Amino acid sequence: MITASLLVDQFWTFTITGLAQGAIYALVALGYTLVYGVLRLINFAHSEVFMVGTFGALFATRWMGVELGDPTDHGALAVIGFLVVCGLVAMAFSGGTAVALELIAYRPLRRRGAPRLAFLISAIGASFALFEAMAVWQGRNPIPFPRLFEPKELFRFFDASVTQRQVIVVVFAVLMMVALQLFVSKSRLGRGIRATAQDSETARMLGVNTDNTILVTFLLGGIMAGGAALLFLIKDEQTRFNIGFLLGIKAFTAAVLGGIGNLRGALIGGLALGLVENYGAAIFGTQWKDVVAFVVLVVVLMFRPTGLLGEQLGRSRA
Repeated sequence: MITASLLVDQFWTFTITGLAQGAIYALVALGYTLVYGVLRLINFAHSEVFMVGTFGALFATRWMGVELGDPTDHGALAVIGFLVVCGLVAMAFSGGTAVALELIAYRPLRRRGAPRLAFLISAIGASFALFEAMAVWQGRNPIPFPRLFEPKELFRFFDASVTQRQVIVVVFAVLMMVALQLFVSKSRLGRGIRATAQDSETARMLGVNTDNTILVTFLLGGIMAGGAALLFLIKDEQTRFNIGFLLGIKAFTAAVLGGIGNLRGALIGGLALGLVENYGAAIFGTQWKDVVAFVVLVVVLMFRPTGLLGEQLGRSRA
């Protein structure tokens, strides 16, 4: 049944929830847009980079002896320590996986001058290999993530309750996005990434080590996916071998919606997709949430084929 009354009555609640979900999409979308901006390659295995990050955070809790149970057993400092360690391990797992993908699945093809289709097939094959390997290792059932703290209300925004989880997710995601933007725009490696995105042959002639630049690009995308993995676990409290499949598709959708190849576009696309999903769920029902999100993408691309901010890392391309 189509009704807008629920959205009107709880508009700010759906908005805050949508922003928290959209921030996770945006972080994962950054990995897609970075690789595409430099290589003009859609890394469809990036969803599994995110999945590996969730297991990295899960393994970190096991190594630290954090068990499922009452979150009040942990003090504030201990919770912060757990989150920092889990985040670093998740980023290390995801970043390492992304680098391995570049070295094993993509670099040999690039050196042989393989056609674009070969990269796409390699990406899909790597994706299936990663999540099937995780299924064999960890099983196919959902695995719970320890609840480190209760989702307590911090304050109210109009009529909406804002929890500490939502604040952590949004603030941490924004900080990571700002850090990435500053790195790409201000650092020497960042200038190398932008130069390679603009014209890889000219960048190579000017002394840019494009192989190392591409490796750093994959690493940065993996780090963003690892941060998103921790935020996802804080929010949803479980993972499984194929957890990255649907979320990866939505993050790619967010990247396209914002203008793939544009870092700010990934941010805008992710937040917009999170809001659209939640507004659509309020109006049409939760079972239509995914349908609404992808229909909006099609409609936007009909009028803006390059997305909302369709500009590459280096410069605009036709």
